[in-house]
Amino acid sequence: MTTMMHFIRRLWSLTAGFAIALAVLAGSPSPLRAQSVVVMVNGEPITSLDVEQRTKLNFLTTRKQMPRQEVIEELINEKVKIKEAKRFGVDPTASDIDQAFAGMSQRMRLTPDQLTKSLESQGVRPETLKARLKAEMVWGSLVRGRFKESLQVGERDVAAAAQESGEPTQTEAFEYKLQPIVLIVPRGSAQGAIDVRRKEAESLRERVQTCEQANSYFKSMQNAAIRDPVTKTSADIPGPLRELLDKTPVGRLTPPEITKQGVEMVALCERKPTKIDTPKKREIREKMYTQKYEAKSKAYLADIRKAAMIEYR
Repeated sequence: MTTMMHFIRRLWSLTAGFAIALAVLAGSPSPLRAQSVVVMVNGEPITSLDVEQRTKLNFLTTRKQMPRQEVIEELINEKVKIKEAKRFGVDPTASDIDQAFAGMSQRMRLTPDQLTKSLESQGVRPETLKARLKAEMVWGSLVRGRFKESLQVGERDVAAAAQESGEPTQTEAFEYKLQPIVLIVPRGSAQGAIDVRRKEAESLRERVQTCEQANSYFKSMQNAAIRDPVTKTSADIPGPLRELLDKTPVGRLTPPEITKQGVEMVALCERKPTKIDTPKKREIREKMYTQKYEAKSKAYLADIRKAAMIEYR
């Protein structure tokens, strides 16, 4: 081993010891669990506590016990990803991470505090999840930004993939101009009140022949609302709703549906053929993009890992 390499390894050891000492001094008055450095990555330590916390988080999210070495490799990957992202100016703030944490809690129908308590009840610190979120955020942004051109999927590629799979390359697609409508029913209303509004909606469906009529009726109606028009393509709309819109004459309303807001319908203001995309083509395009992204991500990570200073303990 060269003198320079010996010096670098010694420097990593001193850095690790200093980092652990700072963690102990900065902690709460209660005694901290003893932790050791498992691996050094570019001068930054990954401790046994980091490995333990990530193991718990992974089990919580997958219900599978990941081997310890796999957890360590995952943490190493995140260290090198974050460092590489910083090199290109991708460095989210604490506020950005908190926002991502709040977004995740919202998708789980929880508040950030509730998610924090849920994690802590399983022995997982919220910082452990935030660290994983940060790595995912910076890496996705970095790969998509640096390799934008090579990740694009051309129309010829999509058509060829569709042909190989036996799918038709030309499938009819439409662009829809829609206006959502709701007849408001207060929460907790009796079934009788809901039935009355449903009958009212059915009656209006018979009378409304154009979107102009729909606007005239619903803007002046009490406890009703008609929203601004939105434009969607076939690829943007779920299959069942797409079939319903294709059966609905232009200018008419879709059958009423009971929701949390009340009785909802959609006014179909326009339907015209489009070549923008079809549901099948979008599905193929997204699959091909994902394959390209994963391949580029894997190769990129392998390259930066080779250049990283990684010392297992």
